[in-house]
Amino acid sequence: MKEDFLKYQAQTSPYPLGMEVSHAIGSYIYDINNKAYLDFVAGVSAVSLGHQHPRVNQAIKDQLDKYSHVMVYGEYAQHPAVAYCKLLVENLHPSLNKVYLVNSGTEACEGALKLVRRVTGRSQLISCHNAYHGNTMGSMSVMGFDERKKIFGPLIPDVDFITFNNEEDIQKITTQTAGIILESIQGGAGFIEPQNDFLAKVKMRCEEVGALLILDEIQPGFGRTGKLFGYENYDVVPDVVIIGKGMAGGMPVGGFIANAKHMDLLSHDPKLGHITTFGGHPVIAAACLATLEEILEKGYVKQSLEKESLFRSLLVHPLIEEIRGRGLMLAAMTKDAELTNKVIFKCQEKGLILFWLLFEGCAIRITPPLTISESEIRKGCAIIIEAMDEIQAESNQIVN
Repeated sequence: MKEDFLKYQAQTSPYPLGMEVSHAIGSYIYDINNKAYLDFVAGVSAVSLGHQHPRVNQAIKDQLDKYSHVMVYGEYAQHPAVAYCKLLVENLHPSLNKVYLVNSGTEACEGALKLVRRVTGRSQLISCHNAYHGNTMGSMSVMGFDERKKIFGPLIPDVDFITFNNEEDIQKITTQTAGIILESIQGGAGFIEPQNDFLAKVKMRCEEVGALLILDEIQPGFGRTGKLFGYENYDVVPDVVIIGKGMAGGMPVGGFIANAKHMDLLSHDPKLGHITTFGGHPVIAAACLATLEEILEKGYVKQSLEKESLFRSLLVHPLIEEIRGRGLMLAAMTKDAELTNKVIFKCQEKGLILFWLLFEGCAIRITPPLTISESEIRKGCAIIIEAMDEIQAESNQIVN
């Protein structure tokens, strides 16, 4: 299977991990030799309730027995999507009261960028250095990392960049700005949290000049940071929220949310201002609904902070310089990328899945399912410490 994987499937890196997956359940992934790997990555924050969650699986099966795709988005009223959007809005600030469902986080970003231009009649977009919002052309245009995007240029024009947490840069938001897009916690840059009310100050500036604030919740959203959405930790209400990843228990989905008076502008002048064939797919929406109900009912939002405390108490080692992030969106920082690579590969050999962050080479990603147990956290952290002890001993032998 691995040979065919490399031969027939387009790759995203020169050296993919290439694990041959047999099945997955709960917090574990199994390879074709039935070796179990404890999953501290959760499909890069997407498998929020663990693998093969029975409530999500049952919702998918039940919907398949009723109907699958019947019409393009926005034409027919379909219960899974309607029920999901209603429950989601009921758990948001009153100003965020209409949802547009799409197929992925990057599509949600595209829709949000179009929306702020449509609402304001302006063209300028502002993002942050080291920001990541997806990989389609619009989303890539607001990616703050030239090395990854310059070969695909020219991208969409009139995009400028500021530095996350730099208050002086807020003044670059002007009456020419349609919108500024920020991650509520910078992901690819190293799980960097906003400081000194940075998000609230950006929102205040937007209100002064008539621009709109888009907050990207694709990774922090759905209980991962101790609130249903990450921005709730920072006393700010955005004009547009982008969602994805963990909202469907591992199924492909995305969405953007804003005030109805703004969202309704996409329906006219021109009509069909934003369209999608498979957005709001009933099977996916059923998975979304089951996932959100489970997160809300079982207390996983609050538990993420309790589990964070356990991680921080266990991940103490000379090779760990700091733990960044919040809740179950954590990054263990080492001194350099080479050391990070050694830890990730050695842990995989020992049956623990860790991963990298997009731009910050020193970071070890720790984003397990919200459902991960205390015993599983202890087991995984023990593997990390054991791997680091071995790496440290090997390093000392070389020196001696």
